Amino acid sequence: MGGFAYLATAVRQERAHSAASLYLNAGDLVQGTPVSTLFQGLPIYEIANHLGFDVSTLGNHEFDYGWERIEDFVKAAKFPIVSANVVGHGGGFLAGKPYVIKTVGGIRVAVIGVLLGDLVGNLATPEKVGPWHILPVVETVRKYAAELRDKSDLIVVLGHIHDQEADEILQQVPEVSIAIVGHSHREYAKLHNFDGRVGALVTSYGVELGRLDLQVDITAHKLKSAEWKIIPVDSKKLTPDPLVAREVAEWEAKVSKIVDVPIGEAKHRFEKRDLQILIERAMADETGSDLAWINLGNVRDIIPAGTILARTVWNILPFDNAVVIGKFKGSQLPAKVREGHTIDPNREYTLATTDFTAANQASADQLGVSGFDFPKTAAMQRDMVIDWIKKKKILE
Repeated sequence: MGGFAYLATAVRQERAHSAASLYLNAGDLVQGTPVSTLFQGLPIYEIANHLGFDVSTLGNHEFDYGWERIEDFVKAAKFPIVSANVVGHGGGFLAGKPYVIKTVGGIRVAVIGVLLGDLVGNLATPEKVGPWHILPVVETVRKYAAELRDKSDLIVVLGHIHDQEADEILQQVPEVSIAIVGHSHREYAKLHNFDGRVGALVTSYGVELGRLDLQVDITAHKLKSAEWKIIPVDSKKLTPDPLVAREVAEWEAKVSKIVDVPIGEAKHRFEKRDLQILIERAMADETGSDLAWINLGNVRDIIPAGTILARTVWNILPFDNAVVIGKFKGSQLPAKVREGHTIDPNREYTLATTDFTAANQASADQLGVSGFDFPKTAAMQRDMVIDWIKKKKILE
């Protein structure tokens, strides 16, 4: 399922059966593959230029390579990128513009971009975000929706935001008719509907394309109807777009010698929760630590039964996270770390985790505490796990 070459074909087929359409991307275009990691996302934007996006917005993973890299993405993109609530101290926008207005089938459609309100300290470190700050999501949308009401016939929010933030926009900002949402990896099987204002989301990794068919009351600036359809991007039923397939292949050839290397064998399939335990064990063994902890969100893929390639680990751990180590008394350790272990409250333990967790440790998704010091930095987490599997040879 998925793949840019097949997605390009699916989009072309849907647009061929639509008199007037907009193709929107709700962020996190980069990250997750060796090509993106090794070349810091730029090839993904270059390939995406062939997908036909009308408008895109920023996701939290666009910041994985630092805010400066986003400037390169904006320059490379042949489609507008909008983000209204990522601003500098002088009021400028990191993406260059807060919204665009597209005229489609005689309808003026305003598209406002927004990003997660809790980006800093939860999903991106302050260093990655740099001089930019994140304005409140709903307040920002309310401001621009009021500005756009007389300039447009339909207002769409294109948000890489939490589901709750999307629902709050639809509930609290009546000028907004549609929220096209990213971030949650779970699709909306049904539209989120608040008095005829709707929210839509497809699942992650480009394995689905969402189609929202609309009838618009231009005079009233609202929807008459909205029908939602999820279209699988199935490589068994679609012919890959030759241009996109060729570009993907060229970039994959640049990384193949690094990642398509056998490192071990798996006797059975390892799911994400199994891998969470396995990765923690690898981190503890490789660093000589008593304990290791990662959150489940750190684990992005599975290990299938059979030969394990280095690429498999790159797909599981695409982030350039280093492992850091600290010393703590058993009584200090958070409940998440103590779970599954017998802990002596008076004993001192060494704990290994990632530098991302250490920087965002107060987040509920991380350790849920603050003030823990991890003074020692070891190797990259991904390299550490690859080396550990090589030594084990067989995972049972």
